[in-house]
Formats: sequence, C-alpha cells, structure tokens
Amino acid sequence: MTLSPLSWPELETLTNFQVDTVNGPTNAQARLRLFGQTEADVRVTLYRDNHAWCPYCQKVWLWLEEKQIPYRIEKVTMFCYGEKESWYKRKVPSGMLPAIELDGRVITESDDILLALEQVFGPLGPGMQDPKVLPLRRLERVLFRAWCSWLCYPAGSPRQEQRNRDQFKGIAVKVEDALSSTPGPYFLEEFSTADVIFTPYVERMNASLYYYKGYSLREENRHLAGWFAAMESRPTYRGTQSDFHTHVHDLPPQMGGCWENGEPQMLLNKAQVDQGPWFGLPDVTYPEPESSRIEALQRVIKHRANIIRVNPADDRLFDEALRCALTYMMTGKTRVPPSGSDVALRYLRDRVNVPRDMSIYAAKRLREALEKTAALVGDGQAPPIPANHRRDQDPANFVRT
Repeated sequence: MTLSPLSWPELETLTNFQVDTVNGPTNAQARLRLFGQTEADVRVTLYRDNHAWCPYCQKVWLWLEEKQIPYRIEKVTMFCYGEKESWYKRKVPSGMLPAIELDGRVITESDDILLALEQVFGPLGPGMQDPKVLPLRRLERVLFRAWCSWLCYPAGSPRQEQRNRDQFKGIAVKVEDALSSTPGPYFLEEFSTADVIFTPYVERMNASLYYYKGYSLREENRHLAGWFAAMESRPTYRGTQSDFHTHVHDLPPQMGGCWENGEPQMLLNKAQVDQGPWFGLPDVTYPEPESSRIEALQRVIKHRANIIRVNPADDRLFDEALRCALTYMMTGKTRVPPSGSDVALRYLRDRVNVPRDMSIYAAKRLREALEKTAALVGDGQAPPIPANHRRDQDPANFVRT
C-alpha cells in the first residue's frame, strides 16, 4: 500500500515562518527597509538585480544594511536571465546595475555610489578614499584579475593551468598578509568599507574555484577562513550571502564562461555541489537555524502554483511529487512519488536560488528532500543548466516578491 503525501492544507499547518522584511534582519525579499524609522526618512532607492546575482549590487546592498540607511528596493532583470524592464532603461539608458536614486539624482557604478553615499551619510569606518582603504581596494582588484585569468580562460596546457593557479595563490597570500596584520578577523581594526569591497567577489571565488578548479579558498587560507567566519556572524552578511550551487551556475553567463580543469578533486567537488550532500560544503559554517525547514516550506507554498506551472513535467504528477518531498522534509516520513517524477524533482533541485528564494540552510534542506525523494523512483537527471544564459530563471515566470 502506497502512503499518500500530506496535502497542501496539511503542509500549511507545519510552517509559521515569518520575517519582517521592513525592519527585521537583512533579507532578499524586501522592497522597503526602514530600520525603525519612517518612510518620510527614505532618501535612497536601490536598483538591484531580481535574483541577487550581481556582485556590485551586493556591495551596495550590504553597505546600506550595515549603515542602516532607510531605502527602497526596485528589482531589475539582468540580461543573462531575461529582458531588462523598459522603465529601467528609461531611467538608466545603459541598463547598468546597480544604480541608486539619492535625493532624486541617479548614480551608477558601485564605487561612485558608495562615494556619494559617504558624502551624505558618512563612511562605514574608514571611507573609500581613506589611505588605509585605498591599497586594499587595489589588492581586491589584483585578486579579481588573477581569479578571472584562472577561471574564465581555457588554460591550453597543464603547465598554463599550474601557472594560473600559482598566480592566484600568490595573490591570495598577499590577502592573507593583509588580514594577518590586524588584531581581529577583518581587513582593518574593525569591520569597515574594506570588508564590504572584498565580500562579493571573494564569496564568488570561494564557490567557483571549488567547483571548477578543485581549490577551496576558505579551507586553504587560514585568515580568509577567519574572515568568512566573522562575516557570517553578521546578520547583514547572512541576509545577502549565497551558496555554492547558486554561484557556480549563475557565473558562467555573467563572466563569459568558467573553465573546468578536470582534475580528480575538481570532479569530486562538482558532483557534491550539483548532487549533494550539500551539508559539509565550505560555503557556510555558522550553525543551522532551527527555522530552516519551515522557511523552505513557507517559500515553496507561497510560490507553488508557479513552481508547478514552469516545471517541464505534468502539473498533477509534479504536484504530488513535490508534496512527497515536502512531507519528507517536514516529517522524515518517506512517500514514494509518482513514476517518472525523478527528473521533475531534480529540475527544481537545480533551480533553488540563494538568497532570492531562501537562505542557505533552507535551500540545503529543500534540495536534500528533493534529491532523496527523486532517488526513490529513478536516477534521471533534469536537462543541464544553461551556461551561456539563464533564461530558465526568467523572473517573468514567477510571482515577484
């Protein structure tokens, strides 16, 4: 006798997850942030990408959250996953992201945005032009270029691959030296603009090099590991932080390609990021919140109609399979999904996006449940995630949050 999964009304009784998007912790779903102030205090509108993939958007977003500047958020589609909105192109003809509107003035380029915000609201610790910060800004760009040279171009030969690796690791040593020169875990004596500047691409380096090169930035660099741990102690960073699976698949169309080296460790890392187990990956180390499962469930329930509609499988088949996975996630009780639903479940597994959809641990719990449920009926895999574009993630297909 096959046991039925919980119904949607029964699943709804298992989650009471709520977040105050306006005054609560940093979150990707917010459209307005007040930090206990009033809408009359809002002087800034941040235009950032819908999926929270843009590194430069993350930089400005994190700065505003740390400074607790009241602001509005307008979300814009990146070209790699959809058509940019016409209203945005009228406001910013270049289509560049991020942008802010500050007292009616539109400003683009993330560094220019931070400089303008500093002039009005004051710096976050030592500012962008501070003598302590300027060399760190230059170091971040040197690290970025070494990362791009290793990741975004085919090596052509094992010798060239090794040179690219050595070049990156040599710059990483300089970053380690910078971090070791301060008494705490940050780039300066206290958390500051310097840490905000490093955050977006170091986070993406950690993911992409693990997956495409078999190199764990976080595990092989002691001071960077301490820096990541310190960043994860900050609710502001946790609210903007993404996971390995999201980054390794959002980067190729943004960067013009990411190249695997095919080494044994790289192949092992790739398999774990794509197929699990997702717990134990060096993308997050703070303790899992007790709310991870109810968060994942609440987010799926909110968007279930569109999740089911865009899945390639038959709606009724996938509806039942999805409820089987959610029943397992919430109760630990196995429910065998319909025959042929393994591909449908893995299609969703591959498209859970952090932090657009949910936080890291919630996504791990959901992916785990989807994979374990799919494995009950087969090993069929969904079509490969596109690398030259991500139109499979077009936000026009989903309810905007």
